[in-house]
Amino acid sequence: MSSLHGEVVEGFINRIYRINRMALMKFFFETIRFCIRGFVYALSFLFPYSRMSLFWRRITVFLYTSWIVRDFKHFGKNSGVIPFFSLLRGGQYISIGNRCTIGAGVELTAWDSYQGQKFCPEIVFGDNCSIGEGAHITAVISIRLGNNVLTGKRILITDNSHGVFEEGMLDVPPILRPLNSKGGITIEDNVWIGEKASIMPGVHIGKGVIIACNAVVTKDIPPCLLYTSPSPRDS
Repeated sequence: MSSLHGEVVEGFINRIYRINRMALMKFFFETIRFCIRGFVYALSFLFPYSRMSLFWRRITVFLYTSWIVRDFKHFGKNSGVIPFFSLLRGGQYISIGNRCTIGAGVELTAWDSYQGQKFCPEIVFGDNCSIGEGAHITAVISIRLGNNVLTGKRILITDNSHGVFEEGMLDVPPILRPLNSKGGITIEDNVWIGEKASIMPGVHIGKGVIIACNAVVTKDIPPCLLYTSPSPRDS
């Protein structure tokens, strides 16, 4: 009887000990967490987030740009790429002007060959161009941007497509169709291209044009116009 009583008391004491040990460990980690948060909070007065994030962005842009600049035909002064390219291909055919900014996640491609086809592509950015995050710019012939061109995020500028809309071609998987182009693209100075807009092959966009968000440009636009996608009745 006394042995059973002793085991019960011992078990009770061990249980209390485990509970106290868990509570002590929890208190210890909570204290460390509180101290770290307090230390970081105090640092925020010396190094505000807005200032440090800008500083860190400048450092990463400088390092990444310095790494990839040799891949380009020309890369102007004070231009930079925010890490990272989604895809960069044919940099030897791409010229970037001075003081340009290319956003993160941009896909920039100049194709000199595809499925046995041969091309002589070029992509040229003027000075002070700003390309939004996630843009897709692809050429097999020519894409030329003037000075001070501004684009929103996730825009498309392409001078090519996979095949043409013909009955015999539709039986071929799109990825295997030969690339087709209606001609190069020219975008003159001071053009603003809204978010998710698409610039299709063979178009010429005049100076000072504003292209609305989600617009699809399939024809030339004269200077100083606000362009939105035409309705089916107008097209």
